[in-house]
Amino acid sequence: MTRSRIAAPDELVVIVDFGAQYSQLITRRVRECRVYSEMVSHDTSLEEILAKKPRGIILSGGPSSVYDEGAPRVDPGIFELGIPILGICYGMQLMGYQLDGKILPGENKEYGKTELHVLEPGTLFEGLNPELICWMSHGDLVQEAPPGFEVLARTHATPVAAMANVERRQFGVQFHPEVAHTPWGIEILRNFLYRECGCEGSWTMESFVGQATNWVRDRVGKGRVLCALSGGVDSSTTAALVHEAIGEQITCVFVNHGLLRAEEPERVRATFEQNFRMNLVYVDAQERFLNRLEGVTDPERKRKIIGEEFVRVFEEESSKLGHFDFLAQGTLYPDVIESGTKSAALIKTHHNVGGLPENMKFELLEPLRDLFKDEVRGVATELGMPSELVWRQPFPGPGLAIRIIGEVTRERLEMLRRADWVVVDEVKRAGLSRELFHAFAVLLPIRSTGVMGDQRTYAYPICIRAVTSDDVMTADWARLPYQVLERISSRITNEVPGVNRVVLDISSKPPATIEWE
Repeated sequence: MTRSRIAAPDELVVIVDFGAQYSQLITRRVRECRVYSEMVSHDTSLEEILAKKPRGIILSGGPSSVYDEGAPRVDPGIFELGIPILGICYGMQLMGYQLDGKILPGENKEYGKTELHVLEPGTLFEGLNPELICWMSHGDLVQEAPPGFEVLARTHATPVAAMANVERRQFGVQFHPEVAHTPWGIEILRNFLYRECGCEGSWTMESFVGQATNWVRDRVGKGRVLCALSGGVDSSTTAALVHEAIGEQITCVFVNHGLLRAEEPERVRATFEQNFRMNLVYVDAQERFLNRLEGVTDPERKRKIIGEEFVRVFEEESSKLGHFDFLAQGTLYPDVIESGTKSAALIKTHHNVGGLPENMKFELLEPLRDLFKDEVRGVATELGMPSELVWRQPFPGPGLAIRIIGEVTRERLEMLRRADWVVVDEVKRAGLSRELFHAFAVLLPIRSTGVMGDQRTYAYPICIRAVTSDDVMTADWARLPYQVLERISSRITNEVPGVNRVVLDISSKPPATIEWE
């Protein structure tokens, strides 16, 4: 199994990751400024970083103290490259520590929204008010800036909340400009990218489509591509992009694994036939997937079983249809990060990343692998895909299997399908579909006592999960109107046999994930 990536654009900023929960968000915010960014591990060599020809380097936050044994460091030569550097939180502390500043161990930690007093309004703070609100989350702090640095801002608890060596174009901020709780933080990043790094904002989805199309054409050559189509925006955009590049050399395969929502197979096939002029093969594989999942309760095993079984189905179809060289799939950047990288911890194995078998016979073709969800929607729009498909709410590849906590059975699948239909229907009826990133039902593996028709019941609860998100890496629980919640609860308990209770998930990401498994 081999993977290849599209070459990075000319304007590139490298994010050096120290294991922060916000590192991916930094990457996303930089791209919001129309500058392409990539995340690398803190132990990436200077040679590898220089080979990327970055316009700037951002040192992320992280959970460590600079005084911890084995705390992550960077090669000190990074500060001699002449490339603009911005340190954020731990990144600033590390910069101060390695450049001979004074770092105070975190006895008085600072968390949450904090008043920031700007002392030097130029450079990073150009165009901003001197009194601001920022988001802090740190233990250690820079007590004294390194030689050659000036203090740009402070808070009540942090004497050096921002610092700069303007001549060497090295900057540090103790707060987190990448989070929404620092509402003007994007301006800090934009000032760094445009004023200090000399970026012009050339990263657009129009430019990406041209680059990706050429990459697919060059990589595939005269080969044939089998595309894993789920009907969602990721796989559909992948199919459209690859078809744009190589035409009839692509065949799409839609596998019904028995874990889809109500009427999903019919809707996907109808949408595809109406909007795409590509070969589509439909495979009914419900029995084999459900048989493989029998007795399985661990979510990681579920994902890996489903990922492997998908590939086996594709291999069988390939042998029937003639030889295919490549398997195209709609893998995104968040899928890669959450599945675990050298510097990012495993959150959950995505079936299309860590769930794939090592001995598969295809080469992988993943043109969207470095994109976030909203960027994929931009690509889909550039390709002229219909808006109802562009803005379709995501549905995970493992389907309802990861929305049933515990073992997947036919009885539980039927309950969840009916409950999920109610949630989607009422959200659509309330006109909230475009406002929400996700709205779905989860079946919990417990039972509770209830009373229906003067009779005692002992039945399952359904949990409603609705979130808003721009980037998938973070999400907030959606404040659904009480009237909508009331209708959902009433309909589920009346229309879905075996369910007597409806609860609401009010967890954000982090600390939770969007899906339950």
